[in-house]
Amino acid sequence: MAVYARVSTRDKEQTPDTQLMRLRDYAQSRGWTIVREYVDIASANDAVHRTAWRQLNDDAVKKRFDAVLVFKLDRAFRSVKHMHDTLAVWELLGVGFLSAQEGFDTTTALGRLLLNLLASLAEFELELIRERVTAGMDRARRQGKHIGRPPITADPVKARKVRQAVDAVRTGRLSYRQAAKQAGVALSMLQKALKEGVS
Repeated sequence: MAVYARVSTRDKEQTPDTQLMRLRDYAQSRGWTIVREYVDIASANDAVHRTAWRQLNDDAVKKRFDAVLVFKLDRAFRSVKHMHDTLAVWELLGVGFLSAQEGFDTTTALGRLLLNLLASLAEFELELIRERVTAGMDRARRQGKHIGRPPITADPVKARKVRQAVDAVRTGRLSYRQAAKQAGVALSMLQKALKEGVS
């Protein structure tokens, strides 16, 4: 069994030692052997600095342990979707997951049922995010705000270059590629300007 502990960089008074001590006691009380401890001091969303988390996942693929024990779910996962995706991979690898605080255990039938419920929750969470994004974009459009990349004409210098390239293509002096290269703009930007009728 592996244990994983994480404290946030914002929690200046917390150390991973408290979690590790409880995890060791939890494992010992059940007769489990800990083969490795993984510790991160980073935010749950900070994938760059969660080096121990990445190593734990690499070691799971190499089957260096058969289960992962954490103190609380939020020590390992940043969202329901992240939890579901990770546990689905671990299940395929034959790696169980246990949380001491919440009593979550994917090595049991009930734990596997909860994993399936998590899949539904993860999908629900994504749908809610999509709905919020769509509603926000609709509201911004109604308020007359531009959605997406800035318009080509937002930067006066770039707009002038694009207009020169458009003129060169429309008059037949240059090909698309030649005009874009000469004006110093991306070919895709020139194509978009022509499509939108920039003059």
